Amino acid sequence: MSQPRFLSLIEDSQVAVLTLNRPPANALSIEMLGELEESIESINCNENFKAVVLAGGSTKFFCAGADIKELSKIHSEQDGHKYGAYGQSVLNKIESAPKPYIAAVEGACMGGGLELALACHLRIAGTEAKFALPEINLGLIPGFGGTCRLAERIGKSRALEMILTGKEVDSETAQTSGIINQAVKSGAALETAIQLAKQIAGKGGLAIAAIMSAVNNADCASLEERLNKEADEFGKLFTTRDTREGLLAFLEKRLPRFEDK
Repeated sequence: MSQPRFLSLIEDSQVAVLTLNRPPANALSIEMLGELEESIESINCNENFKAVVLAGGSTKFFCAGADIKELSKIHSEQDGHKYGAYGQSVLNKIESAPKPYIAAVEGACMGGGLELALACHLRIAGTEAKFALPEINLGLIPGFGGTCRLAERIGKSRALEMILTGKEVDSETAQTSGIINQAVKSGAALETAIQLAKQIAGKGGLAIAAIMSAVNNADCASLEERLNKEADEFGKLFTTRDTREGLLAFLEKRLPRFEDK
């Protein structure tokens, strides 16, 4: 992977911490989306990582959204579709990942930034965080999956209110409605997200991957197909060392020593 200009990646106890770094507002330019795509692909293939934290690297901005200067240069339906479809494809690689992504949100999480956070599996936010899909104020709609994912997270009626008005909500409202999992004191989102990721990383990697596979399948299949998928993943684990170790450790009243095998 080439050295990115707008992202940084560190490893912390089998947790990948991926930080956006495009001052002043972490706007998602095409170049930044390309770096994000490359980083996600690398992380998803890296067996050393069991969980991922995605952070904004600033107390003022998680991500302010798409690069408006780039949007202003789009003048055709075809180019607009191409732009939106590319953003969707990058974020889809987060949502369909074999390991959980946790967004650590401080400050403004707007437009494409909220779409990026919604693509993550879990979201932790500081009390000063603000959330909105304000594209309607530009004569646009969310184009990186926001219309779908927000409705899935908080229901169609609440999602429509946010999208149609472009209104901003605070972290307390975001937690109550289901946009985020936890609201923590301002400045503590990253630390909290890393601790949660480490808690997950302490589990068996094969079980984590099986859970992600089963849950990621849930929105695109019938109940019968989803249940069959769950049963498939459940059954496969009984052939692994980790499952045998987990069961034995429980019976012996000790902590399991998982080897991801």
